Amino acid sequence: MLTIARTLLTLTALGYGLGTIKADFNRTHATNPAWTGHARFHVVWQILSYSGIGLIALYLIWADGPLAVERLYLAAALGIAIYGAFFATVFARPIYKGTLYDQNGYLPFKPPFGPAHWRWDVNVTVFSGMSAILLLAILALLAS
Repeated sequence: MLTIARTLLTLTALGYGLGTIKADFNRTHATNPAWTGHARFHVVWQILSYSGIGLIALYLIWADGPLAVERLYLAAALGIAIYGAFFATVFARPIYKGTLYDQNGYLPFKPPFGPAHWRWDVNVTVFSGMSAILLLAILALLAS
């Protein structure tokens, strides 16, 4: 079960560690001319922070040494902090007047099922999937 937990935790760490580079370090976010310079500063800071946290998590997951299970729980906690903060931000949007997307960014897409008028947000969809993988990793840890 520890190998399963390690593999699933690796996927979640790569999601927030590498995924943000691919998703956000481009014209939709970090180099978006419609964003203020300060907003671009914060998104680059976020990208670099998440990448660093992802590297730390990967070390915790795969390094040899004592406290292997405890290190996996710590790696899981890092994932919970990242993905949990995303969903807290989603639900707090009314407080800061935030939106899930910009018209010049990643637009919602038609899901593969459901009514024709449904649209799914890219980030919510991806982070829901990654959170499900993280939950499976935690369950595998608990079962070991």
